Amino acid sequence: MDLGIKTFATFSDGTKVDAPKPLKKRIKKLRKLSKSLSHKTKGSKRYEKARVRVAKFHAKLKDTLDRFST
Repeated sequence: MDLGIKTFATFSDGTKVDAPKPLKKRIKKLRKLSKSLSHKTKGSKRYEKARVRVAKFHAKLKDTLDRFST
């Protein structure tokens, strides 16, 4: 079994399992936050705020993945 981002899980026989809805929503939000960060000027105060926001969200997403996989 392989856990991933694009397909939630892939089994050894090739069967793919889609991600649950809460995970899809969080991935979409992470994409939005990352895009917002890329438009900021490096070193600015707003860049640092956005960077911290993305880092916190990464941690939440990782926790969600851990909870779904166990």
